[in-house]
Amino acid sequence: MSMERAAAVVYLADGLIPGAKPTKIPGMDGPVSEIFGYALWLLILAGVGGVIFGVYKLAVSDKSRNGGGSEPFKWMGGGLVAIIVSSSLIAILNGIAG
Repeated sequence: MSMERAAAVVYLADGLIPGAKPTKIPGMDGPVSEIFGYALWLLILAGVGGVIFGVYKLAVSDKSRNGGGSEPFKWMGGGLVAIIVSSSLIAILNGIAG
């Protein structure tokens, strides 16, 4: 990938990916809190990647009777679960810290 294309992707993704500024949790200071906050944001991004990969697999899957039709839905479902769980944890932790 050329540097111009990479810079364009980063520029476009700047508005999509929120700035991960973890809120300090009472009693959990230092690098543990920061790493935990970033890990939850990475889990959201991994979930988005799973959903996108599932949609891709659904688009290119074999649509005949012999094709494995449930695999794309497993990817999409796993991605949605990852997004929901990490979003819930972020909301809970922000409620505790706030």
